[in-house]
Amino acid sequence: MNGILDTLALGFGVAFTPTNLLVAAIGSFFGTIVGVLPGLGPINGVAMLVPIAFAMNLPPETALILLAAVYVGAEYGGRITSILINVPGEAAAVMTTLDGYPLARQGLASVALSLSAWASFIGSLVATLGIILLAPMLAGWALAFGPAEYFVLMVFAFCALTSLLGEQPVKGVLAAMIGLAISTVGVDANSGVYRYAFDLPHLADGIDFVVVVIGLFAVGEMLQMLEKKLSGHSIDVPVSGRKLFNWRELKLTSWTTVRSSVMGFFIGILPGAGASVASAVAYANEKRLVEGKDPEAKFGRGDMRGLAAPEAANNSAATGSFIPMLTLGVPGSGTTAVMMGALTLYNITPGPALFENQPGLVWGLIASLVVANVMLFVMNVPMVRVFASMLSIPSWLLVPGVLAISFVGVYAINATTFDLVLVAIIGVLGYFLRKLNVPMAPLILGVVLGTMMEQNLRRALSITNGELGILFESSVTKGLWVAAVAVVVLPMFLRYLARRRAARATDASGR
Repeated sequence: MNGILDTLALGFGVAFTPTNLLVAAIGSFFGTIVGVLPGLGPINGVAMLVPIAFAMNLPPETALILLAAVYVGAEYGGRITSILINVPGEAAAVMTTLDGYPLARQGLASVALSLSAWASFIGSLVATLGIILLAPMLAGWALAFGPAEYFVLMVFAFCALTSLLGEQPVKGVLAAMIGLAISTVGVDANSGVYRYAFDLPHLADGIDFVVVVIGLFAVGEMLQMLEKKLSGHSIDVPVSGRKLFNWRELKLTSWTTVRSSVMGFFIGILPGAGASVASAVAYANEKRLVEGKDPEAKFGRGDMRGLAAPEAANNSAATGSFIPMLTLGVPGSGTTAVMMGALTLYNITPGPALFENQPGLVWGLIASLVVANVMLFVMNVPMVRVFASMLSIPSWLLVPGVLAISFVGVYAINATTFDLVLVAIIGVLGYFLRKLNVPMAPLILGVVLGTMMEQNLRRALSITNGELGILFESSVTKGLWVAAVAVVVLPMFLRYLARRRAARATDASGR
């Protein structure tokens, strides 16, 4: 324990230098703006600052603190447009739209923004404490996940998806299948065969996730708003009269926030799983758990717990992804991969020796995560009214403004006009899917998990020359298979028991 306190003292000594405090504040603010702008996301935000940090000759610990603050800030900022206009600022904020936007339409935009900031704060704080206490042990645990374990983890995520299907499971399954189909577009990495590319070279690398998200949410939502406006039935999103959440709402969401933070942290440790997977699994888990106990839960229609769960999980996962980067030299997410590249510019190799050779850098980064998290919370809560004022922008200005920003974000990915055409096509598809009441969440989850699921299955089978037994060999895969079956079967069994009890109660009252 004394060793941890000593290293933390060293870390906070680095983080509290005036230069590093200023850098953390700038990075937190810039990251929030990056998260708000649809299409950019934390990867692009961090990537933009890498050459700037290096050109300014910043010390490596200062550069890493800057990039980490941008990363965490982008996870905070992604929730803002998700709640206000149903357009996720970045991929991990997709699940926030499910209950955040309905809350805004109920006149609780400021409350939802402040509550999501609190959930994000707790998620990042829990993950940072986890890094401090458990980093070496959890790095070894993450190494136990090979291709077979990752594939079964994806199966478990899809089984958890059943709670997102709502009252129309056929449409939910159809949406998930569309997402999986989108994830297969492009050159097969194993065989080099073109799949569903229609002889278009621009589709060789597949359809970028940002293109799908912007098309389905930004373009699709704006088309729907435009239709309502032209038909004289505009979507009213009243400005919130209350600025902050109250004690009752905090108490309601407290255990949800803690559970989702812990779950997001452990998912974030797994290299490549990412905040998007964490937010989806946490939301599905919370929906299943709460609806089994509270028949008045309103998940998908404006439930505070449905807002807190993905926000706590995605921030916790983003912070947790630093563990494999620092301890194993393996990027935990796309953003930490960019940060690893930044370290190589300083001739620093992440890995187990980093804790011994560069303790000031490692513990300074960990301490700065706490500092940046506090800065973001203090920065975001007073600004909820400023963010909520976006709702007062007239639709004739809001719609083209959001579309313009979204298309700039899409163009910034590959600098090709083909992506602009593709996002428009996907947007029209998303508009018609919304008209048919097809849920967007299963579709997005299919896109997120499809590629990872396929790649890890093929890697696992290549190890055993096609033998399926590898999917059931380790204790990790066995545990995940049991969990996957349980999340599908257990709710049906509980509903069956509830119907039996209701039927017996009716018969007893009839007598």
